[in-house]
Amino acid sequence: MIKSQYESQTEILRFTTVGSVDDGKSTLIGRLLSETNNIYEDQLEAVANVAKRKGEEEIDLALLTDGLAAEREQGITIDVAYRYFQTAKRKFIIADTPGHVQYTRNMVTGASTANLAIILIDARKGILEQSKRHGFIASLLQVPHLIVCVNKMDLVEYSQDTYQTIVDDYDKFSKKLEIKDVTYIPVSALKGDNITSKSESTKWYDGPTLLHVLENVHVSADTNLLDFRFPIQYVIRPDHTFRGYAGKIVSGSITPGEEVAILPSGKRSKVKEIITYDGNLEEASAPFSVVITLEDEIDISRGDMIVRCHNVPEIDRNFDAIICWMSDDHLKVGKNYLIKHTTKTIKGFVSKLDYTIDVNTLHRKSATSLELNEIARVEISATQPLILDSYNKNRSTGSFILIDPDSNFTVGVGMIREPLQTLEEKLQGELSVAGVVDRATNVTKENIAVSLEKREKRNGHKAAVIWLTGLSGSGKSTIAKNLDEALFNLNCHTAILDGDNVRHGLCRDLGFSDKERNENIRRVSEAAKILYDHGSIVICTFISPSRKQRDEARDLFPDDRFFEVFVRCSLKACIHRDPKGLYKKAIDGKIPEFTGITAPYDEPLSPEIIVDTEHTSREDAVQEVIDKIREKGIIG
Repeated sequence: MIKSQYESQTEILRFTTVGSVDDGKSTLIGRLLSETNNIYEDQLEAVANVAKRKGEEEIDLALLTDGLAAEREQGITIDVAYRYFQTAKRKFIIADTPGHVQYTRNMVTGASTANLAIILIDARKGILEQSKRHGFIASLLQVPHLIVCVNKMDLVEYSQDTYQTIVDDYDKFSKKLEIKDVTYIPVSALKGDNITSKSESTKWYDGPTLLHVLENVHVSADTNLLDFRFPIQYVIRPDHTFRGYAGKIVSGSITPGEEVAILPSGKRSKVKEIITYDGNLEEASAPFSVVITLEDEIDISRGDMIVRCHNVPEIDRNFDAIICWMSDDHLKVGKNYLIKHTTKTIKGFVSKLDYTIDVNTLHRKSATSLELNEIARVEISATQPLILDSYNKNRSTGSFILIDPDSNFTVGVGMIREPLQTLEEKLQGELSVAGVVDRATNVTKENIAVSLEKREKRNGHKAAVIWLTGLSGSGKSTIAKNLDEALFNLNCHTAILDGDNVRHGLCRDLGFSDKERNENIRRVSEAAKILYDHGSIVICTFISPSRKQRDEARDLFPDDRFFEVFVRCSLKACIHRDPKGLYKKAIDGKIPEFTGITAPYDEPLSPEIIVDTEHTSREDAVQEVIDKIREKGIIG
């Protein structure tokens, strides 16, 4: 009996390198391989011969990774090149991806399974559009860790001012993205500065080397170990005495004796054994492949999924997704494609193209078709229900590919955002929140007798909504109470809508499922609108984890009257604070669907205000908000 799974296996870090043309990606990887003694003698001899033919004194380390002839000839990276190396601490898989706009699909391929992304920025050129594009794609693909290497420092005389300007500018941009961990390092891939050892030329830099970060970045927490998902790949039935289900555990862990559900049928059983080539396991976890047997004989097929009974994904045939188009043939709305999701392949089609995303500016653009390398928000309809998680909760069950059935080529990759409801389901209330549907058919909206303009004139300030969003424990309520007091002292007419308070009254009938949370925010938004129409500065303090929720709230108000305040605080700090003890309960499995632990949080992309409560006092945070609304003319 094996008591723990693969304890002796060395941890693997998958990372991708991206950058603009000639930023030094291949040279950087060559330097890493060279200085960690991961280059064979014949490889060194081959690149040395190339240097001799070209009459160059130094070996071009980039040639160690540029595998295609066209890459060596042009000195650029075209395709995704995978390289493998290891040190005493860790094994590494590198995906060296192109930086060109026309190779966006290649970067998506390389980053889709990465734990970390290295973005190279040429110190001479500063931040380019490609630099922002790569950060956006890394964020889109939920790459947990990002290293920004400011390369070619030797060509700017190792200027600290140049480095710091790039860091400040990129840090400002990255705050708009869903990137939680960003590290900045000044390097010279050509000279080897701060790659594997500290450089004497950057004594002003007191951070780690690139190799140190790669060897020590904490990646075990990146694996979703809470939501057990086991897509069935193959049913093993050698004879009538044995029935096993083979597959890869894509997230979570399981032990014999646990009660499980088989989806989509919903039938239940208990795990009997977890079998591997080396023997049975007392516990198995992602990302290993096993054979599971159950205590009951149940009709299970490839594409079905085994999950825990009280932790199940959504089952839906309609869902919202972000897709990157990877084909020269344009996307055709309504055309039949094959959807490959985990181990299941079924027919489906794009039912609606909502908008494309300009990855340079993050702006949305309307579109009727999708071209090669474009990224878009779409709605997908499948012919059969799929077993879905949102991508930011589970990368394995939240991703899919689109295949052209005529050519059998992969034409698109997608990230699931959330299940959709059909119009019929909404009208019938089949999937609505607690049976809530729009039944206001025989009512007429009344106008307010006293206009907003008159109320604002008497109050001496404009009406506005200040919407504080952030993780539990980030400090939203504390800031809201202090802000309310400060505005009151400035003779402002204010009102607070607090998450916990409305749960005791207005929304006491709602739970915490995705649909009920949406309804909670909808009700609060409507209440805020009523208070706003009566001239108040309304302070709303809600986790409001979904960006869509907050956008829908924003749509109720004029553009210059809604202020989204991102109360930023790392999950680690929030867990440490844990003022209500909720994180402990969530980690212990006593609170399902808890934001930050078992449920996702969409950080704001372009909030009006960001306050960092790990490094800013509550007084300064309040003053930031007051200064902003004063700047926008809300108060005098």
